[in-house]
Amino acid sequence: MTPSDREATGLLTRPDDLVRLLDATGGRHANPEFDPWIADVDLDALVDLHRDMVVVRRLDAEATALQRQGELGLWPPLAGQEAAQIGSARALHDDDFVFSSYREHAVAWLRGVRPDELLSVWRGSAASGWDPFEKRMAIPQIIIGAQSLHAVGWAMGARWEETTAASISYFGDGATSEGDVNEALVFASSFDAPVVFFCQNNGWAISEPVGLQSKQPLARRADGFGMPGIRVDGNDVLAVLAVTRWALDRARRGEGPAFIEAVTYRMGPHTTADDPKRYRTDDDLAAWRERDPITRLHALIAASGADMDAVDADAKAAADRAAAELRAGLTAIPDPEPMSVFDHVYAEPNSHLERQRERYARYLAMFDEEGER
Repeated sequence: MTPSDREATGLLTRPDDLVRLLDATGGRHANPEFDPWIADVDLDALVDLHRDMVVVRRLDAEATALQRQGELGLWPPLAGQEAAQIGSARALHDDDFVFSSYREHAVAWLRGVRPDELLSVWRGSAASGWDPFEKRMAIPQIIIGAQSLHAVGWAMGARWEETTAASISYFGDGATSEGDVNEALVFASSFDAPVVFFCQNNGWAISEPVGLQSKQPLARRADGFGMPGIRVDGNDVLAVLAVTRWALDRARRGEGPAFIEAVTYRMGPHTTADDPKRYRTDDDLAAWRERDPITRLHALIAASGADMDAVDADAKAAADRAAAELRAGLTAIPDPEPMSVFDHVYAEPNSHLERQRERYARYLAMFDEEGER
């Protein structure tokens, strides 16, 4: 039976079940629904996934340290969510388009975003870090949930143009209470848009626990919009890969949107301006450390008979290279010219913007005059 046949016969996992292929100790569990979606994942592919997660965890740690050292104005850490981001991003095709929030650094890394491009916004040196059309990934959205509407609009256009590409929108559990996300779900369902809504339920909407805003699994909200909703162990990179491949495949086949709830945990603060010790306990962190996404994949690779010294050395070398590139790229980011704040605000010049530019230029000139006195 093919994956599509399984969907047609109603064998897909119910939204309140958790899809898990790899348990916290690295044990592999057979799943007749989703195993076919990762049939091509051999030992080399597992090693690649492990390396990806080690690299992005290191990049995240480096960026957090740089913020503490005053090199960045702010940083939203991804620690703990590596599997959710790497697994889903590895399911994408080159022509798919990503619409993310501000925390999907691992997704950006896999889409080819350089470290300096990733950091420039958080350093305050640019309004955006990369060309969205080159990377097939929109610049991160700070407004909570707004990117879901952009993803649906892009997907509707892709369907009208009769392409096979799909879009994916990343957002957190807190965003599911936003009007933008719910409006996006309505439009996606109404127009069978080829879009995947990927919710990383990391347990906290800043300091508010997810149970405060939803009394049932978030994936069940998809029922009201007429689309399938699936919960997946967000710390299981194989399950995330399988479920995202399934959702993207049905979108490309013209069967409309799907909602994925990846249940994971934010191990660090919401941003470096947050103090999570004020609202959660060390026991919470200890419990989730036992479910670490990298540790469990490492255990599976070891059980597969791989040379773990070589695997670890390769991952460390890749992480070291990425970290060095990040720090070198940061120091090479130029300070922007003050007047560049007006660049790229609109596609075409207009009189309103020109008046603002002229007023700002006169304001800056006042400081030059002061210096001459």
